[in-house]
Amino acid sequence: MILLQQIKPFAQGGNRLCFVHPEDANLCIKVRRPDFTLEDLRRKKGFPKNLRRLSAFDDNLEEYQVIHSLEKVCGDTIYRHIYRCYEFVETDFGPGLVTELIRDADGRVSVSLKQYLWAEGYHSACQQAVGELTHFWLAQAVPSRELLTHNIVVQLDDIGNIVRLVVVDGLGASTLIPFKWLPRMLQKRKIQAKIKRLNDRISDFLDHCAEGREPSRVGMLMHRDETAKEFISGSCQSKR
Repeated sequence: MILLQQIKPFAQGGNRLCFVHPEDANLCIKVRRPDFTLEDLRRKKGFPKNLRRLSAFDDNLEEYQVIHSLEKVCGDTIYRHIYRCYEFVETDFGPGLVTELIRDADGRVSVSLKQYLWAEGYHSACQQAVGELTHFWLAQAVPSRELLTHNIVVQLDDIGNIVRLVVVDGLGASTLIPFKWLPRMLQKRKIQAKIKRLNDRISDFLDHCAEGREPSRVGMLMHRDETAKEFISGSCQSKR
């Protein structure tokens, strides 16, 4: 069993905690938040989604299945914008999913797109990176929930240039009908709608920056104090 309860997670999502693997710094272990069970998650859903079996709400299991299914169809190409997913392990938080941990060239864990936008703004290179990601998402028909800026990380090279954007959460169908069963045209239409909403969210976020509104801590790295301080004190008001 891998012991995580004495380790500080580097990130927290709505349903899960993310830890650096104690035996390999290039791996991440995702576990369910102990204060938010699968039963709690199912209760939050409205009808008819709350009729689904309990395992259907397991993000770790769904991501594992989706990523390996995509690999069978697309090969290693899929890992340009999606993290690699390896195995399940037992932890003192329950079952954990071991995945690739996206790091910058300097070894630091890559920050979310939300955190990057707040610190650096939406410059042309970042716009191009978002365009590459969304083009890939549409071309590969990747099944996912909403594309959220705090679920996308920005990997940087050794001089701070963007290498790629990687989606690290939210994979899998958001509907009762499995995504792969939908006609290709409908798949594309749903993905295009998600891309539009992502671009709208970025625009709204930049507007909030310009107005001096402090963003929430969702999507902020928890393990790096200096990054947290920069995140709260920084501003993209002049960098849009």
